[in-house]
Amino acid sequence: MKILVCISHVPDTTSKINFTENDTKFDANGVQFVINPYDEFSLTRAMWFKEKQGATVTVVNVGNVTTEPTLRKALAIGADDAIRVNAEATDGFFVAKQLAEVVKNGGYDLVLAGRESIDYNGAMVPGMLASLVDYNFVNGCIGMEVEGNTATATREIDGGNETLTVNLPLVIAGQKGLVEEKDLRIPNMRGIMMARKKPLQVLEAVDAASQTTIASFEKPAPKGAVKLVDADNIDELINLLHNEAKVI
Repeated sequence: MKILVCISHVPDTTSKINFTENDTKFDANGVQFVINPYDEFSLTRAMWFKEKQGATVTVVNVGNVTTEPTLRKALAIGADDAIRVNAEATDGFFVAKQLAEVVKNGGYDLVLAGRESIDYNGAMVPGMLASLVDYNFVNGCIGMEVEGNTATATREIDGGNETLTVNLPLVIAGQKGLVEEKDLRIPNMRGIMMARKKPLQVLEAVDAASQTTIASFEKPAPKGAVKLVDADNIDELINLLHNEAKVI
């Protein structure tokens, strides 16, 4: 079984975020980048298939050379090889088009991606990718087994979970539950040394016009000062909750 794992290069949630050029561009200076957590769940599940069923695992990213350390970390975790599509990830459709080209040329049986990236939270790339390559698609996946040419997948739905069977080839948009956080892997020294020798192929992007442009970014408003209300002054409390907090 050939598995492709899509890897997003995202800011660590502890990083301080700023914007430049009149709040129209993200400022990457001083920001620590990591593997997108949802993608890490998918990568860990792919490693299980490699160890238990002899699958081969390729990781892919759409980005410039600054994303290569993130791909090398995925290789250190255990992926066999990596592909970087040499282009700025301008929007979800553009990324999906680049990934579709990789899937078509690679003949992958299973494509694992995170439900969404934690930077833009678009949650659109896996579904568009499945449509572009005409693969079956399971979103919000929290559990999966593969036997031969058939996968059994469990996904979250409103009010519960749904388990279904689906034929390969297949695109999965995974999240926590596909594996648990305790199962995530930290590269060891041997893995880091081996990752340096594993192939990382750089491909040029195919033509694909971006469908969206960023007008501006805006940070959440700072929290206001705490207002203390006397326990006996219920009318003032109700007024504040209604007119300022707007929760009643």
